Amino acid sequence: MMQIFEYNGSALVAMVGKNCFAIASDRRLGVQLQTIATDFQRISKIHDRVFLGLSGLATDAQTLYQRLVFRHKLYQLREERDMKPETFANLVSALLYEKRFGPYFCQPVIAGLGDEDKPFICTMDSIGAKELAKDFVVAGTASDSLYGACESMFKEDMEPEELFETVSQALLSSVDRDCLSGWGGHVYVVTPTEVKERILKGRMD
Repeated sequence: MMQIFEYNGSALVAMVGKNCFAIASDRRLGVQLQTIATDFQRISKIHDRVFLGLSGLATDAQTLYQRLVFRHKLYQLREERDMKPETFANLVSALLYEKRFGPYFCQPVIAGLGDEDKPFICTMDSIGAKELAKDFVVAGTASDSLYGACESMFKEDMEPEELFETVSQALLSSVDRDCLSGWGGHVYVVTPTEVKERILKGRMD
């Protein structure tokens, strides 16, 4: 069962700072040990203040993303506003639990800015059991090494630039310890006023 989650390889991490958050992923798409693409997009923007990262089976991740965008657009039409990150996390959880007998093989990471620019991060398993955190969340095949790196590097109330540096170092050092993820990184740092997207160069092996 676990092998299906590791089929394409992935590394995802979200971390909070002072009125900001960062979400980062690797860029490798593989089929077991064979690399297929080195520019795979795992993190998607739902709107300016909510981002979604999907680790696990790439085909399921793309299907799930399309369904979530569809549901969010319906919400925007009906409510005439964007979803709060907490609401979006509930939507993802409900959608996954609905399919619990034939689940999407994904482990999502949701990061967003809520009321009063308070950062919100959470992850869940493939059937929508949420895990909320106040510091960082990780997912994917590199999650074991990401836990260690984030645990040792995380500080409270980091400014956006320091947060970028921390999350990037944690990601790059972790994917070097996992043969199914890597080939650079993709980092978003989101503040109340701007979204910064950066591509990281990493070891290409």
